[in-house]
Amino acid sequence: MSNKTIIVQSGGGYDRVIVTNSEAAAPKCGEIKVRLHASSLNYHDFAVVSGMWGPTEDRIPMADGAGEVIAVGEGVTEFAVGDNVVSTFFPNWLDGEAEEEGFAAVPGDGVDGYAREQVTAPATSFTHAPKGYSHAEAATLTTAGLTAWRALFADDALKPGDTVLVQGSGGVSIFALQFAKLAGAQVIATSSSDEKLARLKALGADHLINYRKDPNWGETVRELTSGRGVDHVVEVGGPATLQQSMTAARVGGHISVIGILTGVSGEFPLVQALARQLRLQGVLVGSRAHQQAMIRAIDANGLRPVLDRSFALEQLAEAFRYQETNQHFGKIVLEF
Repeated sequence: MSNKTIIVQSGGGYDRVIVTNSEAAAPKCGEIKVRLHASSLNYHDFAVVSGMWGPTEDRIPMADGAGEVIAVGEGVTEFAVGDNVVSTFFPNWLDGEAEEEGFAAVPGDGVDGYAREQVTAPATSFTHAPKGYSHAEAATLTTAGLTAWRALFADDALKPGDTVLVQGSGGVSIFALQFAKLAGAQVIATSSSDEKLARLKALGADHLINYRKDPNWGETVRELTSGRGVDHVVEVGGPATLQQSMTAARVGGHISVIGILTGVSGEFPLVQALARQLRLQGVLVGSRAHQQAMIRAIDANGLRPVLDRSFALEQLAEAFRYQETNQHFGKIVLEF
């Protein structure tokens, strides 16, 4: 069987993306072989493929992978041939406190990822996919879904009646909106597009703010919450949005610092953080146990991810060019 594979050559860049073939060995003890059918695009993958944080050697990109088990090695009891599975972001972080630093062990960055038709890997590099999910839907969970889940339920303890602020209409923010509503929370959503705000409202957002029209949206959030502020902020913007997020949060509120869409450094309003006793938590996806908990919740409530557009595997560079236009709403996926 062929094993079509995408490689990003050393240094990265769309002109250094090539289509080739690779081998997928028979699974050894503790391993499974998976026929991959889908991946989804994330900002981290974009940084690798585009050359922003290009690889130092040729690399198979993409951290997210979903497909079907086609062979199991000796000693594997968790999976059987025919099971639908989805990859984990940190193959070595199975449970407990975070011990991973950076991306050295992350598929598609420090090690080869899932832009290929077949892969053989330790069984612990995957979990079962949610029941009834397509491969494309499952592929959205590894990075975006799990980041939102951990932010709200592992690092914090979101409960009914809480208020959550989400920024924009990317994968993490939409998952956070969906998870928050399922938990009985109120959601305030921001975007620069009135059209996207309308779609966020259709997904359940209780209040909408166009941050281009309202640059002091942190104060608006305070007004919408009767001066209290929100319990939780899902912060994906970075330096240019952090101060407004801190204004929007309640005293003692939790801010999940996730994205760097506006840069990697900036001034930090320390006095504001101290005076309002804010809890800022850096979030880099989550563990295998977090992913299993999320999937149990999805199986129980039937949540479905929002898919924007699908591309073929060999259209990977074209897919990232589309992501750069910021037209998408939800997840862009590769299907193969």
